[in-house]
Amino acid sequence: MTVPESSAPSPVRDTAPQGQAKAHVRARSGGPLRLGAGEPAPAGMLRLTRSDSSGEALPVWPDGATPSLLDEYQVAPVPVERSGETRRVLAACLTCCWPDLSVDPWPGEPAPVELVLDTYRTLIGRSDDLMRNWAIGALRRLHDSAWIVMSDGLVSLGPRCALWPVESHAQLKELVRRIPQPERSELTVVADADLVAADHTAPALGGRVEEDAAEFGDLLDGYDERRRAELVAAFMAVEHAAEPVQEARFGALRDPALRHTLGEMLARRGRTLIQHRERWISGYDDGAAGAGARLGEGERAVLTLVLVHSVAIPRAEGLLPEDTWASPHPTPAEELRRHTQLPIGELEAALRRLRHAGLLTQVKAGEEAGGYVPGPQFHRLTPVARRRLQEELILAAGPHTPLAAAVRARRTTR
Repeated sequence: MTVPESSAPSPVRDTAPQGQAKAHVRARSGGPLRLGAGEPAPAGMLRLTRSDSSGEALPVWPDGATPSLLDEYQVAPVPVERSGETRRVLAACLTCCWPDLSVDPWPGEPAPVELVLDTYRTLIGRSDDLMRNWAIGALRRLHDSAWIVMSDGLVSLGPRCALWPVESHAQLKELVRRIPQPERSELTVVADADLVAADHTAPALGGRVEEDAAEFGDLLDGYDERRRAELVAAFMAVEHAAEPVQEARFGALRDPALRHTLGEMLARRGRTLIQHRERWISGYDDGAAGAGARLGEGERAVLTLVLVHSVAIPRAEGLLPEDTWASPHPTPAEELRRHTQLPIGELEAALRRLRHAGLLTQVKAGEEAGGYVPGPQFHRLTPVARRRLQEELILAAGPHTPLAAAVRARRTTR
């Protein structure tokens, strides 16, 4: 199954439409794409060029829209784990890494992790161990999603910060000015030269943002301003909503001609429209999904266990309908510890990655109860992907059953 982030994105070299679609799939599933010196970004992506001429490419949104557009339509975005702490820690990172407010926020300057934590302590007025654990967890989430980069005790603003619209910079400056500065007598920081020598994966300091190549102009330019706005709104909604969105609320979903154009926009990014009765959402196109990042063996094992206990068993008992992957039956963490051979640290890391990818959701009910259920990404399965996953679950849950034998026989004849 394709997931939204990875530590080692593949380089982009194919400029054909199919290659560009796969590049967008890799960027969505694996994070910013690394580019060689002088290598252009695919259409629809922004190139962030480092001081050594290498770069990274990030997808941009059509017509300068941002996911905040979902608020105008009262559509819930994909939830962020501990969103309050994550936002405050990002604000602390921005305060520490953007000392010169006369220039753009990205790339900023590296700052010690301890300075960021001190700034966060001062911001919230607390200094207990629980606060520190929350802040470290937020730093990890921000690093995994490319909002920041952590390396050898230093924090830098990540490539996603380059996507902040210029119009938002004044608001960001006001935010930075209002955050109180921590009191600290001394900080021990590794020198920049030593940092680069010790960690060859650290990005070169400095950089510039290069405008993206046009991507949707030929599709959108033929529409008037109202219909163009409807297409952009529908595009952002199906791509960033947590749940399928109501067709009645978006003109580009109600109108078959506009919906066809929306489908062409999504196809250029390796995506496709998926219908849930009168609701719509986007997902990976069956032909391009294989280009994305892959789950590790431990993550697949943990996800399989959750699907077996939260979906397969309740479905076999008649508690779930055949066509749903949503489940009100959480798999307890103790059940996962009992049935996996993963060390506790690896199990927790796998759960964290699966939650971050939207493949699992943690359900809490009291201090010890609760567990894990399939996450919002399961809404984005195409019929082909749903059928394939169903077969994989049959093979995993009952490899010696007649149903599993039928699945293997059908695959052999394809």
